[in-house]
Amino acid sequence: MSDNDVPDVRVPTPWARFARWRPVRVVRAIGAVVVRWAEPSRDYRLTRWLVTRLLGVVYVFAFLGLVYQALPLLGEHGLTPIGSYVDRMHTAGVTFWDVPSVFMWDASDTAILAWTYIGLAIAIAVLLGYANLPMLLVLWAIYGSFERVGQTWFSFGWEIQLLETTVIVAALAHPWDPRPLAARSPPVTALVLLRWLTFRIMLGAGLIKLRGSACWTDLTCLDGHFETQPSPNPLSAVFHHMPHAVHALGVVFNHAVELVGPFCLFGPRRVRLIAAAAMAAFQLTLIASGNLAFLNWLTLVPILGCFDDDALLAITPRRLRDVLRSRLHDRPARRGHRIWVACLAVVVAYKSVPVIENLCHHHQAMNRSYDRLELVNTYGAFGSVDMVRHELVIEGTLDADPTAATWHAYELPCKPGDMARRPCVLGPYHRRLDWLMWFASMPEPREQAWQAYPWVFHLVYKLLDGDRTVRELFAVDPFDGQPPAWIRIRRFVYHLEPLGADAWWTRDSEEEWLPPTDLRSDFLATVLAEFDWPSPSVYTP
Repeated sequence: MSDNDVPDVRVPTPWARFARWRPVRVVRAIGAVVVRWAEPSRDYRLTRWLVTRLLGVVYVFAFLGLVYQALPLLGEHGLTPIGSYVDRMHTAGVTFWDVPSVFMWDASDTAILAWTYIGLAIAIAVLLGYANLPMLLVLWAIYGSFERVGQTWFSFGWEIQLLETTVIVAALAHPWDPRPLAARSPPVTALVLLRWLTFRIMLGAGLIKLRGSACWTDLTCLDGHFETQPSPNPLSAVFHHMPHAVHALGVVFNHAVELVGPFCLFGPRRVRLIAAAAMAAFQLTLIASGNLAFLNWLTLVPILGCFDDDALLAITPRRLRDVLRSRLHDRPARRGHRIWVACLAVVVAYKSVPVIENLCHHHQAMNRSYDRLELVNTYGAFGSVDMVRHELVIEGTLDADPTAATWHAYELPCKPGDMARRPCVLGPYHRRLDWLMWFASMPEPREQAWQAYPWVFHLVYKLLDGDRTVRELFAVDPFDGQPPAWIRIRRFVYHLEPLGADAWWTRDSEEEWLPPTDLRSDFLATVLAEFDWPSPSVYTP
C-alpha cells in the first residue's frame, strides 16, 4: 500500500469534542431559537451607545451624591460610620468573602473619598461615550463596595438594580474597545438579558401593587401619591390637583405597562417596540412628576435595550441619521465574547429560579437579593401608597429654658419644611437623608423609633454637640454652626397646595415626636453606646 492509500483520519480537537457533547448541542439549539427570536439581522451598536451613556449619567450622579454625602453619612464622623459597622462585623467573624467590599480592609475617610473619586472619573468617561467591559466591572465593584456596607442609606431597591444592570451592560460592551459605535456588534444574548431584566423590573412592580394595597385596584392610589411621595418637585402640585378621573386613568395605564407590557417584550418586533415605547413614556412621566432619585433613569437603561438600531434611526433627524449610518459597520462579536456572555446567561437563568418563585408567591418580597454579589434580584416599587403626608421638623434653641424658648427650624435641602419654599428639582441626584427622614416620619409607635431609626437620634446628638460634618447635609442652619442648647422634633401633616397659591404647603395636626432634649440626655448616650458610635467629645470642634 502506498502512502497515497493511507486513509485521512483526523483527530477531533478538544473544542470539536466539546461541541458534540449532547448537553452542549441542546444548549446550542435553544440558543439558536433565542437568536432567531431576537432578530440578529438587526444591529444594536447604536442601542449600546445609548445604553452605556445613560448608565454613565446614572453613575455620575450616584458618585456625585457620594462626593457630598458619603462622609456626613458614612465617614468617621458620620451618622452611621462604616468603620464601626465593619468592626462589629469583624468581631462577629464576618470576612471579605462574606461581604465583598473594599471597605472591609480600609474604612477610613481617605479610602471612602479615594474610591468615590475613582468611580466618578470612570463614570464621566462612560458618560462621554467610552465604555468597555473592564471599566464597567470596576464601576460595579466600587459601587457594590459602598452598597454592601452602606447600611440604611443604601437600602433602596435601585441600589441592587444598578449593580445587576451594570453586569448586563458590561456583557453588552466590547471586552476592550471603549468605543460603543466603532467596536464590534454586541452579542444578541446580552440584549436578551437586558429584556429579561426589563421584564422582571416591570412585572415585579406591577404585581407588588396588586398585592400591596387596595388603592391600586380601586384606582385611587394616584389621588395621594404625588403629594405623599418622598420628594415632590414643582410639577407634583400640577399632577396632584388633577381630577380623580385623570388619576384613575393613570392607574390603569400603570397596570397596562407593568402587567401586560412585560410579556409583549417576548412578542414580534413591532409589539416589542410598542411595549418598550409605553414603558419609556411611563418612566419619563414619573421623572416629570417627582424626585425618585435615579430609579426611573436607571430603569430606562434596560428598556432602551428593547430597541434596535433601525428603530432608533427611524426617529433620528435625517442629517444625523446619515452620519450615524456612515459610522455603523456590521461586524459580529468574536467567539470568545459570545461564549462568556452565554456563560453569564446560564448563571442568570439559574439564579432567576428564586426570583420567579418570588414573583409567583402571594407574599412577594419587593426588593431582595439572592446572592452576596446581587447578580440577579427581584424588584418592586410603591406596593402601598400613603394618603397622608407626615413630616418631621427638627428645631433648636439657644435659650437655657426649653419651656419658654424661641425655636428655630433646621431645613433639609429637598424636604418639605418651610411652607413657602418651592419644592426642589433633583433629576437623578439622590439626597439620602431627605429620603430617610420621610420614612422616619411615618406614623409608627414613637417608643420603637429609636430601634427603627437610631440615626435620627445620632443626628440630634451631633447637632447638639456642634459637629460640623453633619451640617453639610442641611440647607438651613438657623444658628450658623453654633450648637443649640436644646433640640426638639415635631411632626405635622403637610398638604400640597395648587400651583400658583400663596404657599407651596400648608400643615396641621401638630404632635410632639421628640421632647426637648439636651446633650446630657442619658437616652441619647444609650443609643450611641448601642451602636458603638463615637462619644460626643470626638465631635466637638
